Amino acid sequence: MTSTPPNPPARPRRPQLNLTVRSSHELSPSMVRVVLGIDEPERYEDIAPPEKYVKLVFLDPSVEGPLRARGETPDYWELKETLPGAQQPVTRHLTIRRWVPERHELWMDFVVHGDEGFAGPWAARAEPGDRIIALGPGGKWSPDPDAGWTLIAADDAAIPAALAVLEALPANACGEVVLEVDSPRDVLDVPAPAGMAVHWVFRQDADDDVPALVRAVGEAGWPEATEDVQVFAHGEREAMKALRRELFTRRGLERSQASLSGYWARGRTEDAFQAEKKLPIGQIL
Repeated sequence: MTSTPPNPPARPRRPQLNLTVRSSHELSPSMVRVVLGIDEPERYEDIAPPEKYVKLVFLDPSVEGPLRARGETPDYWELKETLPGAQQPVTRHLTIRRWVPERHELWMDFVVHGDEGFAGPWAARAEPGDRIIALGPGGKWSPDPDAGWTLIAADDAAIPAALAVLEALPANACGEVVLEVDSPRDVLDVPAPAGMAVHWVFRQDADDDVPALVRAVGEAGWPEATEDVQVFAHGEREAMKALRRELFTRRGLERSQASLSGYWARGRTEDAFQAEKKLPIGQIL
């Protein structure tokens, strides 16, 4: 008689954070910062990695409206378990640009590019007093303060994470930061340790065959010896795949030396991108 293998244990539920918009302002034509206060600060469980993220939850107006009208705070897990498919909550991963514990607030920087999607349009319209819920935070990677040379590479979607990592480096850190945006209009002021050179590259100038970010990483001032190099490279999925050859073949890095991650995929909706993460097409490392 064969026994049925036990079901894997369910993942623990991340805490629900009930958030209220305190302020918002434009950082560039393509990026908006929304400052969110945590209504019940005790629910926020901070984590060590500087690349922290939450899942923002977007509810069907026909569900959220009546709840808010009655003064009720939506319960994500209850709604997820009880609502029909067409009314299911939609979640989007967003990096926390900064956690300010003394004010119990999160800074979140959103890429805005029209009315498509959920997160960008919401951020573009956000006003003080608006409310939203989130799940988290999560995150895994932390930089090694003793690394001899650090490369940080990111496109718009990952710039908030990249800058959070940059802020976590020690004052004596050495290396380069490569940030890809559409055009010079989208450049931000980025304070950095004196030994970390910051370079901006622009998609409008890129070769059709080689993303600007990938080319710039190849042209960075790499040290001859790479044993104590660390890399944080996050952005569009196919660009991250293209970086594998640069990092692991040309530069000879070990996989443990690099945090390489796709945040989005060109031509894919967020839901399709997340579903593909479990398939070969979605694998980065």
